[in-house]
Amino acid sequence: MSPPPRAIILDLGNVLVFHDNALLFRRLGTRAGLPPPEAERRLAGAGWTAANRGLVGGEGIRRDVCGALGVDLPAEEFNALWSSHFTVHEAVLPRVEGLVGRVKLVLLSNTNVLHMEWLRPRLPVLERFDHLVLSCEVGFVKPEPAIYQEALEHAGCEPHEAAFFDDIPEFVQAANALGIRGHLFTTAQAFDAQLKALGL
Repeated sequence: MSPPPRAIILDLGNVLVFHDNALLFRRLGTRAGLPPPEAERRLAGAGWTAANRGLVGGEGIRRDVCGALGVDLPAEEFNALWSSHFTVHEAVLPRVEGLVGRVKLVLLSNTNVLHMEWLRPRLPVLERFDHLVLSCEVGFVKPEPAIYQEALEHAGCEPHEAAFFDDIPEFVQAANALGIRGHLFTTAQAFDAQLKALGL
């Protein structure tokens, strides 16, 4: 049996917070006078990756999204809409708090500057992490190996000494390919069982 991991690396979306993209497209579409499928079609593509890589800042995201939707929203209204699809996953927060001081805690997320600006004050548990590896700050995105290496460096451990939790199978598989103990995150209850199986 393997020893307990020295580090836990957690995803953000659908782990610490839920994100309902269908709701986001519906709300943006309504504001632009477009049906949700059309709003989604217009917003699909490389723009998301550019924002997640940090190639586009907050104002650039607003311009790109508004341009795609054919509407010009003031920054305050746009920023509120752009993050209106998040809900804090309250059930998982005590589990994360319970890991503080027992392992290195690292967040590993594909995200953009506006979403992080909105989430930080609403998710104080982020202050309990040893480090946040955010794609928009490091320039890499999951499933690229470089972003996992970044997380391991901040965790100060070897791949096999870290356990990684994400809701997207492709990202879990990428972690496993590097020797990290990857696990698919589903529910807070399942997370309990996974941590117990890891010896935590």
